[in-house]
Amino acid sequence: MDAEAVADVLLLSHKTFLPYLPSPRSDAEVRAWIRDTVLPNQAVTVAVTQNQVAGLLAVDERDGMTWITHLYVRPPYVGQGIGSRLLACAMDGSRGAVRLYCFQRNERARRFYERHGFKAIAFSDGSANEERCPDVLYERLR
Repeated sequence: MDAEAVADVLLLSHKTFLPYLPSPRSDAEVRAWIRDTVLPNQAVTVAVTQNQVAGLLAVDERDGMTWITHLYVRPPYVGQGIGSRLLACAMDGSRGAVRLYCFQRNERARRFYERHGFKAIAFSDGSANEERCPDVLYERLR
């Protein structure tokens, strides 16, 4: 899998949709982290459109449930159903509850997850995440 192309989706999405979010890592560090940590240790699915990685889903199985650690769509492809199809992949592959964290200010993503049946089960001040931004824990039961 092309780590550069996967990292591009994440970086472009952050810059476009989360401009308020402080980045604790440089772009080069994000690229290395995707290559050396995410791809070898998580189940990653990509959506490809016109020979370009258009979306990214990374999941991790722990604590008896599926955790969506990353779900990003390249900005020009948002609104075309790619995120919904990637989310369906996570749901189809899960054995129990599916959980994820989302930043509280990311209203667009929050509406997306809620539209797909996820419920907010906890809110935090962000002190436990790298960005130090308030987040919300979502869960969807199978």
